[in-house]
Amino acid sequence: MNSIEVNQVSMSYRLTSEKVDSIKHFFIKKVKRELTYKQFNALDNVSFEVPKGEVYGIIGLNGAGKSTLLKIISGILKPTNGSVTKRGTLAPLIELGAGFNGDLSGMENIYLNGLLLGYSKKTIQSKIEEIIDFSDLEQFIYTPLKNYSSGMKARLGFSIATVIKPDILIVDEVLSVGDIKFKEKSENKIKSMMDDGTTILFVSHSLGQVEKLCHKVLWLEKGKVKEEGDAKLICANFKKNSLGG
Repeated sequence: MNSIEVNQVSMSYRLTSEKVDSIKHFFIKKVKRELTYKQFNALDNVSFEVPKGEVYGIIGLNGAGKSTLLKIISGILKPTNGSVTKRGTLAPLIELGAGFNGDLSGMENIYLNGLLLGYSKKTIQSKIEEIIDFSDLEQFIYTPLKNYSSGMKARLGFSIATVIKPDILIVDEVLSVGDIKFKEKSENKIKSMMDDGTTILFVSHSLGQVEKLCHKVLWLEKGKVKEEGDAKLICANFKKNSLGG
């Protein structure tokens, strides 16, 4: 059985086709109906399936459409065309800490972010020590989040999102944040989830991590599927074609 099925997904945006120097200039042109638009296809007819328990990688250069695709699968964005089918609970590790409030402490944000992920208050309370311990932020847990570095926020976000094993985990560049010790911890956590049968959708600029963790890989180029197949083979082709390797 497949955990994720992406069927002919496209995502289009309307962009102004001329340079507009200011908001005032934009509204003047809009009122006068002088604005012209062109269509930008962030994703173009993308289809793939991820079997239950598989670790599936998505690679591509910046602007290839990776983040847009993950947001559509997570339900953050609605595609212009096509459909996504998901089976089971999903935890998206996308833009870690996006739901955090900088004025609240780390402790308060654990509750806030946990509730946003669908955890009950009782569940959060039972897992609070585990979250703090994994994040290595015990001495800063009552400090306002606005004083955290981006790495500290990512550590807290990762610890909250992975404290309960989801059926599907979406990982976007998470393992590139933080120090070497935390990278190792987060990689081991993902490996343990893999061993427990969690389906993982994995995006990273580190081809080494993709080759090490993924079974299959989808290569996106300018919003289209360039290739799909064995992780080592697709990563090698990507290096050769995109990086001059």
